[in-house]
Amino acid sequence: MTAADDGALSAADPRERGTPLRPDLWHTINERYPGSMIRKESFVPQARLGKPLAACRLTLVSSCGVHLKTDQPLDVCHPFGDFRFMRVPSGAKHDELIIHQLKYPHDDADRDINVIFPIERLQELCEEGCLGKLTPNFFSFIGYNMDPEKFERTVAEGIAEAVVQEEHADCALLTPA
Repeated sequence: MTAADDGALSAADPRERGTPLRPDLWHTINERYPGSMIRKESFVPQARLGKPLAACRLTLVSSCGVHLKTDQPLDVCHPFGDFRFMRVPSGAKHDELIIHQLKYPHDDADRDINVIFPIERLQELCEEGCLGKLTPNFFSFIGYNMDPEKFERTVAEGIAEAVVQEEHADCALLTPA
């Protein structure tokens, strides 16, 4: 059931109209913080999977800011963003998780975390044999930040090292918020 199904969203809700909450946001960011937008000049080809998904160990990486309710919250108020990432046990259930994020509306995700962090759907795919295994931990961070170089040095490198060296993932599902 979605928020639209039970009439909880008003007709003025921007998600229903398909319009951005702040159409001028990127222009404003570029004016206030020149050069802060992440740009990649070179193309990085997608890696081919070396074995069937049913034999793979998969991890999930998301910019949605989800973590266990028992964890210290991410810093959603810092003007440059929080440069930490959270490990989320892959066996966790919706009622054990919370979204710490102010930069996007997450009413629907509060009702069903799988909308932005498909943890329970991945658990089901494993149980059905579509996926081989899940890594013990998934990863989440706040996607908003104003220092892309620091983000790459801290969050991106930290997650990449953890995915390869600690979790030994064969593949990763990346979900933006």
